[in-house]
Amino acid sequence: MAVPVSLFSVLLFINLLSFCLFSNQQPLLDSLEQDAVYQVLHSINPTIPWRSLFSDDLCSSPPHGVVCGYFIEPTNNTVSHLQTETFHITELNFGYVSDYTPNPPCTPNSTLSPLIFTSFKYLRKLFFYQCFTETPVSVPDNLPESFGSSLEELVFIENPSLVGSLSGIIASYPHLRRLVFTGNGVYGNVPDEVGELVDLEELTLSRNKLSGGVSFGLAKLKKLRVLDLSQNYFDGNVPDEMGNLTELLKLDLSNNNFSGKIPESFGSLKSLEFLDLSFNRFGNFGVPLFLAEMPRLRELYLSGNLLGGQIPEIWENLRGILGIGFSSMNLVGEIPASMGLHLKNLSYLRLDNNKLEGGVPEEFGVLEFVSEINLENNNLSGRVPFSAKFSSKVGHKLKLNGNPDLCVGEGFSISKNVSGSLGHLKLCKKPDIPNAVQINGGSSLGLLAYFHVLLFLGFFILFAW
Repeated sequence: MAVPVSLFSVLLFINLLSFCLFSNQQPLLDSLEQDAVYQVLHSINPTIPWRSLFSDDLCSSPPHGVVCGYFIEPTNNTVSHLQTETFHITELNFGYVSDYTPNPPCTPNSTLSPLIFTSFKYLRKLFFYQCFTETPVSVPDNLPESFGSSLEELVFIENPSLVGSLSGIIASYPHLRRLVFTGNGVYGNVPDEVGELVDLEELTLSRNKLSGGVSFGLAKLKKLRVLDLSQNYFDGNVPDEMGNLTELLKLDLSNNNFSGKIPESFGSLKSLEFLDLSFNRFGNFGVPLFLAEMPRLRELYLSGNLLGGQIPEIWENLRGILGIGFSSMNLVGEIPASMGLHLKNLSYLRLDNNKLEGGVPEEFGVLEFVSEINLENNNLSGRVPFSAKFSSKVGHKLKLNGNPDLCVGEGFSISKNVSGSLGHLKLCKKPDIPNAVQINGGSSLGLLAYFHVLLFLGFFILFAW
């Protein structure tokens, strides 16, 4: 019996629709992997009913911070060579950051589930923010070899109860691009194995309890763009090999106990934009002249190191600098006018608590973008070049106190709503003018005698001629 055309069309449409639906259906997350996610979420915050809130497939409707990736994998059938479409967890981000990144919130007693390191072999990023704040949690060690082969970013921020050494972590992740441990309780040294992380682009280990010298393995990280070891207990000399990190954009070694001389090899860091070596124990070798060889510098901080010497004339090559911190460095001599002449974009300048003398360069008074100038506690003298308008713009951050010989001009007036150092400076004395010859009193007799001598000489020359 012939099938009516209309019925045939309906059947064809249904078949096509079914084909489209099934062919475009997203593969489900493996059930074991999904269950592992629930358990990890429970370890982070057991007060939230994760399974009931997110009961569907976690790759279709996951909580923020749980990210899946799409993969095509070969099947076990060696004859047909078929491929299977799959989804796997690629990111786990925990700890509420802001309304724009509302990751699953942690509790003060969050724990670090071992399933994180055994159940997600496709994981590329692991992120924890303020998750381990009360109950001590150990940095994982002796991780399985199968884990970490895909991990590219490992980030722990503001987890003061996270304790332990970095040895196990560094040895387990050969393809890391970012390793960020900041504001945690980790201790010990940075193992030489860090040099095996050849793909590393960022190494931030700030605000921990790390100690010892700088690992020579760091010099092998040719792709490194950010190195931040600040606010730890590192000591000893900074190795010259650090100059091999020619891709560096940021180098922060501040607030440690480094000593000796700042390596001359740093002059090879031509791409460097941010250099902070402040508050260490670098010796009395002067402000490094190699800074002039780093034309891309935008921020330069050396405060708290007793380098001594004068401020060198290096600023013509550093025209892009925005911030300079040279506080408490035992600097002497005058402030170079070239700083104000060449650093037109300067926003932040600290030269306080040194032994600088002479005047404040006139060029400082016309810096258009400056928001803070601190020249306190030096031996500066003379008239300051700052106007009332300039002082009004900079306000409290124009700091000149502790220079008793600085003064402002007599015509300077400052509005009541301006609160800068200018309002506290003394008025400059009027310049000395040679006394005019007085006509009255005894002085008139001297003038008359002087006149008679000139008259006598005039007659003498006239008759001699």
